Amino acid sequence: MLRTTDPTTEPPVLPDGTDPLLRLEYEMQPATGPGATRCLSHPHELAFGGIPATCTACRARRDWMLINRGRNVWIRCRCSNQWLEPEISRADFDALIDSPDVTNYPSVERCLAAHGFDGALAGTYLE
Repeated sequence: MLRTTDPTTEPPVLPDGTDPLLRLEYEMQPATGPGATRCLSHPHELAFGGIPATCTACRARRDWMLINRGRNVWIRCRCSNQWLEPEISRADFDALIDSPDVTNYPSVERCLAAHGFDGALAGTYLE
């Protein structure tokens, strides 16, 4: 599972003279709460009511990035086309998380680029 540390508010400022190791530990903590943005790579097909999800830009049918913020979940294709999917709830997103391994990224854009969902790998399927 992939997570970003894209907070909705500014993090609290630690006082000057704070131990550098404590500062690093604080900065490495994953974003939590309703304002956290979480990303999840989903290599398989998605179907809603028996109809498979298909990218309207490149017609891809699998290998998605799911992006969750609050109640909303967006689907992003490798061609960088993205849309809000009202059929996926936050509970559905949480149910798809099957790995305790978490990678933190400073922003959603960095996460997308690191996993090839920024358009650089358009037209490819990775397994």
